[in-house]
Amino acid sequence: MTGSVPRTPAAVSACVISRDDEDRILDCLQSLSWVDECIVVVDDRSRDATEAIAREFGARVRLHRYDGNIEQKNFALDLAKCEWVLVLDADEVLSNQLIRNLRERLTAPGAVDGYELPRLTFHLGRWIRHGDFYPDRQLRLFRRASGRFRGSNPHGRVRVAGRVERIEGDLLHYSYRNLADQLERIRSFSAIEADAMFRAGRPARLRDLILRPPARFLRAYLLKAGFRDGWPGFVIAGMTAFHVFLKYALLFERSRGGGDVDGT
Repeated sequence: MTGSVPRTPAAVSACVISRDDEDRILDCLQSLSWVDECIVVVDDRSRDATEAIAREFGARVRLHRYDGNIEQKNFALDLAKCEWVLVLDADEVLSNQLIRNLRERLTAPGAVDGYELPRLTFHLGRWIRHGDFYPDRQLRLFRRASGRFRGSNPHGRVRVAGRVERIEGDLLHYSYRNLADQLERIRSFSAIEADAMFRAGRPARLRDLILRPPARFLRAYLLKAGFRDGWPGFVIAGMTAFHVFLKYALLFERSRGGGDVDGT
């Protein structure tokens, strides 16, 4: 794939994970017009025009069943051909400053094997620059031979065998469409997390249910200055605390034989 900007000396594959993202995937792909190849892995349950938009843009598209965030991203990595890979979700967009900095670093990466990008989330009508939401650094650019996604779903992390550096310039994150969307994500993610803890033998302890939610609220709203984001900062801290509460409440339910250990 070519763009108006000359290619970087280090070849880069971009891998994008998507499902039902027809309203935002084009912005994501346009911010990747400078890479050497673009791969879009679409959940085969997607029902909108995401696949068609990606193909029209010129990306290499694969439909693949979604078995988890980690599994889907590693599947995309296996499709990549270039030395370096840049992994995004369809609701993420590279800022112009970040593109410039990435291209500059990739002209002579030296002994570095990966870069962490600061992620800036737009929610409740504004960019959230404090609390638990920022800088939310994500290791998303790395040498393909050195990194894989590992950990626990739904929030696996890249593990790189080698040197990792930080880079400035925001990765713009349009994560939630509204509060209802955030609540649905919390419901889904907390169930997955509770299942993972249950399978790992994590005991359900009352002190976790009582102490962890308010501790998370205080960390997000006071210690990390979430109050500086105005009323959205307060709401986000509360929603984060609720996420923690629901995760441990579901673990209690699982440990007492209630609910299904599959996130449903």
